Amino acid sequence: MAALLALSTDGAMAAEAPSGSLTDVPGIQVGHWTSSRRPTGCTAILTPGGATAGVDVRGGGPGTRETDLLRPETSIQQVHGVCLAGGSAYGLAAADGIMRFLEEKHVGFKAGRWIVPIVPAAILFDLNVGDGTIRPDAKSGYRAAKAASGDAVEQGNVGAGAGATVGKLFGAGRSMKGGLGSASLRAGELVVGALAAVNSIGDVVRPSNGEILAGALLSDRSGFADSAAAMRRSEAASSSSAGRNENTTLGVVAANVDWTQAQATKCAQMAHDGLARAIRPVHLPFDGDVVFALGAGGQAVDSRRLGVIGALAADALALAVVAAVLHASSIPGYPARRDLSFVQ
Repeated sequence: MAALLALSTDGAMAAEAPSGSLTDVPGIQVGHWTSSRRPTGCTAILTPGGATAGVDVRGGGPGTRETDLLRPETSIQQVHGVCLAGGSAYGLAAADGIMRFLEEKHVGFKAGRWIVPIVPAAILFDLNVGDGTIRPDAKSGYRAAKAASGDAVEQGNVGAGAGATVGKLFGAGRSMKGGLGSASLRAGELVVGALAAVNSIGDVVRPSNGEILAGALLSDRSGFADSAAAMRRSEAASSSSAGRNENTTLGVVAANVDWTQAQATKCAQMAHDGLARAIRPVHLPFDGDVVFALGAGGQAVDSRRLGVIGALAADALALAVVAAVLHASSIPGYPARRDLSFVQ
């Protein structure tokens, strides 16, 4: 780590980082819980007024909860929050805490005299970063929900991105720190926001020009190995990391619209294009990549408008992925981009 002294400044990082936040969409609140004992955490995305949601699970090794409820043919139309967490499948317990918080606020689906908050969840694998026995749980989810607000989303080594790493094709010794990022785009009165917890086997690249921002390093850490190029040269075939279920990018996109579950699902599908633009490779057999799409209320959506929203969602999610690695900070064994000596 000592050889990777920062040459860039925080000011330079901020100047090139995408702008905006998922919370620029009215009705969306975000809060984090980050462990003080090891890099892990969870993120609560709350929609107290309800949001019509869809989901698209693209990775081959997902860890999810309540995603079947978001299929267009199901009866429940709205969710009241989304939980993203580290800790692998253990982290799904964080959703219990978000549900408890919302129940206390009387937010949820009315089932007779009961209130049942609908909180889908997805997790990423970060158990190999520090002490893997420390994981997000129901208390963690409650604290994340309690911290939620409409303020700009805190980014970097926080929440579900606290233990996230990227560029793991050649193993932990040559990978880098990922994180959590957010961004938003506007088109007239339309606001589309995105949030991403980036824990990919692939490299993170700048979508506009393919520049590698964070990823697998050369064995001497003097530059980037270029994971996609290495795969074309069959260098990944002998890597023990290529087939391990330790890689996931979780995304949430939202817009100030009133849509159907079918339309939300289509938006989630289109938003995955943003992951493909910013992460190379992505959606591998053991990745758990998941994108949720939330309509927080506003104008109704027709097919033509839905295409615009989906295109903006893909762009915003790609920007959120970039923001995640630009805001990340180094942890032992995993340098962040801001601390690479070869980055000017």
